[in-house]
Formats: sequence, structure tokens, C-alpha cells
Amino acid sequence: MLNTYFDYVILPILTISVILTFIRLFKGPDVVDRVIALDLIITIGIGIITVYSIRTQQEVLLDVAIILALIAFLGTVAFSYYLEKKDHHD
Repeated sequence: MLNTYFDYVILPILTISVILTFIRLFKGPDVVDRVIALDLIITIGIGIITVYSIRTQQEVLLDVAIILALIAFLGTVAFSYYLEKKDHHD
């Protein structure tokens, strides 16, 4: 029952989300929009890894998802720091 729910509800929603976010990544009017879209793509990827981990019962993949979330968070913080420094120098 749960695998059917993953196949017919959760994975299509995640797939549509990735497609729409890639459109925003390529058409983003500003660099900030593109960085947010990239962060969202990583978050959706974490969701896909989590669903796959639950379906295949491989707990190791959850560790990969946590590490990916940490890297994405640090990247977003570093970019925000860069933008803040850039605004002060203008």
C-alpha cells in the first residue's frame, strides 16, 4: 500500500516540482532567484533520496540525504554572506 502511494502520488509530485524548479533556474530574472531554485532542487533531491531509501529499506541513504542537506545549507549561507558583503561595498 505504501509503495503504491510512493509510486502514484509522491514521486510524480516531486518530479513535477523538479521540472518547474529547473524552469525557474534557467529563466530566473535574478541571481538570487537562481540560487533559491538550486537550493530547492537539492531539497527535492533529498526528498527523492528519502523516498527511495524508504522503498528499498536502505538506511544508509538517509545519511547521504542528511549530508546533502548540510552541504546545501552551508552553500546557501555562504552565498548570503557573499551578497551581504557585496551590498556593503557598493
